[in-house]
Amino acid sequence: MRKILIPTDFSENSMNAIKYATELFKYDRAEIYLLHAYADEVYEAKSRLANEIFEELHQKALNKIKDSLENFREKIVAFSPNPKHTIHTIAEFSLLVDSVNDWVEKENIDVVVMGTKGQTSDKKITFGSNTLQVIKYVKCPVLAIPEVYGDVHPKNILFPTDYQLPYKRRELKLVSSIAKCFISKVDFLYVSKFPSMSLRQQDNKKFLEASFCENQISFHHETGADVTKAINVFIIENPIDMLVMVNTRHSYLENILYQSTIEKIGLHIDIPFLVLQNLPR
Repeated sequence: MRKILIPTDFSENSMNAIKYATELFKYDRAEIYLLHAYADEVYEAKSRLANEIFEELHQKALNKIKDSLENFREKIVAFSPNPKHTIHTIAEFSLLVDSVNDWVEKENIDVVVMGTKGQTSDKKITFGSNTLQVIKYVKCPVLAIPEVYGDVHPKNILFPTDYQLPYKRRELKLVSSIAKCFISKVDFLYVSKFPSMSLRQQDNKKFLEASFCENQISFHHETGADVTKAINVFIIENPIDMLVMVNTRHSYLENILYQSTIEKIGLHIDIPFLVLQNLPR
């Protein structure tokens, strides 16, 4: 049973992410949780109102959000009437990251799926602030879907790695199962100015080979120190449909995420982006 959590702000970007998720996991029995955390919007209004009408405001907001969630649920059933999928709706008075983390723990979620940007879509940025916060702080794989991305059949998956840290078997199984469903090829990209690998790196590479033994895989070694450039070039020169990276302490991805913007690094991500967290749960 696959458990999928989808935070939504009821935007078109959010609906696109939902459509992508239902198609990507159409072969799996799945529990899908649609979540809207609304503390921010209520508190923003409270600053302009007297305390005595705050509860009334809260209740009105909750009723409206429940209606919107039910409307989204009905739309999902209409475009994806999959008997293998059960859809739940959650309206929670909480901050988004806190709420997502709580439900990840409570329901042992396999993957969080959301749009790269929400209602305040800005074409100049790769990720909206909410998506960045979830990627940075939630202890669960996060799949971010670009706003206009419609091809839900990932035939080629790029997985850059430095082989430095051991991987979580459960998270690799998620990638492997997606690749198996769509007969995808997984390209592992190692970027280093050194021609050889340490024993630890060799062991971690062997672990990857064993974890993806049922998949089509290929290993690539690009000589150099510019990981960003190597990833961008590989995506341009190859028909990549999904990018997979690991976010852990002192990793390349963590360095990107803790910059003020990903745009400063120059990593251009306009395909689905699956972030494996490699964190204890």
